[in-house]
Order: sequence, then C-alpha cells, then structure tokens
Amino acid sequence: MSQAVLPAQNTSRPGRPQNELLSATGTTIFTVMSALANQHGAINLGQGFPDYDGPEDVIEAAAAALKDGRNQYPPLTGVPELRSAVAAHNKRFYGIDIDPNAEVVVTSGATEAITACLMAVINPGDEVVLLEPLYDTYVPTVKLLGGIPKLVRLSPPGWDLPRAELAAAFTARTKAVLFNTPMNPTGKVFTPDDLAFIAELVQRHDTYAICDEVYEHLTFDGWKHIPLMTLPGMRERCMRIGSAGKTFNLTGWKVGYVTCDRSLQPNVAKAHQNLTFTTAPNLQRGVAVGLLKDDAYFANLSASLQAKRDLLGAGLARLGFGVLESRGSYFITTDIRPLGWMEDDVAFCRVLTEEARVTAIPNTAFYAASGAPAHYVRFAFCKNEALLAEALLRIEAWLQARAGR
Repeated sequence: MSQAVLPAQNTSRPGRPQNELLSATGTTIFTVMSALANQHGAINLGQGFPDYDGPEDVIEAAAAALKDGRNQYPPLTGVPELRSAVAAHNKRFYGIDIDPNAEVVVTSGATEAITACLMAVINPGDEVVLLEPLYDTYVPTVKLLGGIPKLVRLSPPGWDLPRAELAAAFTARTKAVLFNTPMNPTGKVFTPDDLAFIAELVQRHDTYAICDEVYEHLTFDGWKHIPLMTLPGMRERCMRIGSAGKTFNLTGWKVGYVTCDRSLQPNVAKAHQNLTFTTAPNLQRGVAVGLLKDDAYFANLSASLQAKRDLLGAGLARLGFGVLESRGSYFITTDIRPLGWMEDDVAFCRVLTEEARVTAIPNTAFYAASGAPAHYVRFAFCKNEALLAEALLRIEAWLQARAGR
C-alpha cells in the first residue's frame, strides 16, 4: 500500500512585500522616548499626558454609566447625551449652531477623527496642504489614503504664517488643508488675520479645512482660540475636531468629536464606521458631563496650565535654555544652542534622559521635509508643580556636572 506524500511545509516567512509606507515608517518618537524614560527612571516631560487625573464628577459619571445596563453597541455617531453636549459646547463658546443629530460624529480619539475627516473628502491623487512642524500622524495618514502632502513650514521663533508659501501650495489639485491651532509643538495660537487668510484660500480654491482644535481651551496670556468654522463662508467647508483627553486631562479615554456641516457628516460617519465603528458608551456619557461643566472649569484649566508653563519656562530660561513663547497647548519649545548643543536635538534628548533623567522630545520629529531646524526641543508642562520643580533640579545638577568635566 503506497503511502501518501505530504508537501513539505514552508517554514520561511512570507516573501511578498507588506505595505511599503508602514514598513518604512519608524516607531513614533513618543513611544521611543517614553520607553527610554522608563528605562532610566526619568521624569517624562516628553509625551503630552498629565500626571494627575481628570475631574472627579466626569470620572464618576463614566463609572456609574458602566453599571447602568447600557454596555452594548452605542449609536455609530455617538450617544445622544454626548452629541447634544458637543452641540451645546459649540453654541456656548463659539456661537455655532449645530444639529446634534446630523452634524456631530464621536470618534475613538482625535487621531481617529483626523483620519476619518481625511477619508471623508480625499481621493487618491488629491493634495492636502499641511503646516510644519506638525503632529507626526498627519503625513503618513495622508499618504496611506493615496493623498499627496504639500508641506508649508512655519519658522521659529515667531512661527508666523508664511503667506506667500501657503498661497503657492494651493493648486487645482488641492482638496483640503489640515492644521492644528493651538499648535503642537509650537504653542502658536492662530490669529484672526491668519485664519482670514486661510479661509480666503480655502474658498478661492473650493477646498475643505480639517481643523485639529484639541487644545482649544488651553490658551494663555489672554489669547483666545477662534475656530475657522466661525468665519464667513467656512461653516460648510470645515471639520472641527475636539478632544476630551486634552480638555479633561483624560488622555487614555480616547474620546474625540467632529463637528461639521450636515453635507460632510455622512462621509465622516462612514469613515468612522470603517475604522472603529463606535466608542465606549460609558466614557462618552462621562465626557458629556464634562462638556456641560460651568465656565469656571474651563477658565481654571487654562489658568492652572499657564502657571505650570511659567514655572517650567522660567526655570529652563534660568538654566540657559532659549525659551520660546507658548500661547497655548501643553508644550513649550526651547533652543538648545545657548547650552552649546548646536545641531543635534535627538542626541541632546537621549543624553538628557540617560544622564539628567529628564525626557524631552526633539523637534525634528515634527517635520516630514528635509532641512528641519535641529536645535529645538519640546517640553510638556502638563505635570504637577512638584514634578516640574524636580525636573529642573535634575537638569541643573546635570548641567553643573557637565560643566565640571
């Protein structure tokens, strides 16, 4: 009786190429530096997350919602309570009238919201104008969707909008502009004149604007955030993105929300459907409580962060860093050239973590085009004052030890 011969098993890895863009994309700098911080017991002023919890009533609302028997799939676009709260928030702070049933989409974080908004409007070959320095997911996401990034660079120390370069970036193939205000990592808050210039370009070229406004309530020194959506002619062109993580110091909840015209909302919702479909219902109901908090909460949030910014900024300036103005966000940018480090922000941040046991982020991580300035580093000040003071003491001791070598 003959014996069947089984084909030899192929024990090698598959040889066909995987996605080229993802294969060529490195691990995000935030993961790399946070891992290095953990390895060396460093104070992590790199990644933008607070070391304190969010409002107790918001957390309690989410905890209670977990036990109220509504733990199955919530509506695709978000639970009614949160959609209504987002609409009320838009009206209260910006005078924008929003239909919660047709002009809001709740997402699993602002990063998903950005992706969903891009998916909603761009086709392969469309161009998307982006402002550098920028959040590190913008360019890969545009490329993964077949879009073509058109980068326009803002320059330190003032981070002024380069109007001629921005106007030249808009072409017949431009489908959207994506930008962040208040801006990470620069701390820039876009002025009314900046926004009017962008709005004119968007309307002239018949494009859309994807507005990453996650730091909308984190502004300082009297600066106020103005949504591009509030400008004349821009309501139907804008997708405005907010974040519970930044507004309520609950970054791990990953709850974002898109406000957009009813003509855009169906495609944003369909994109969200094909990304995560929905977001944890109890967290959504907790965030709804947060968005309805009184004005004092939002004013105190800004004032508290401004005090932390001032503490860290003054300390870094005293130690010899060149400290740039931060008008908003969690972050402050510093020039390391006065310390004797000329053109290697990555090496500086690695040595700072390993020797001083304080972690920052090299600003070159926020650029996709070549020629980025390599002598700036970003510190996050969304930490307790005691931790910021300890970080300054560590940096001071490190600088003194280096000077004595």
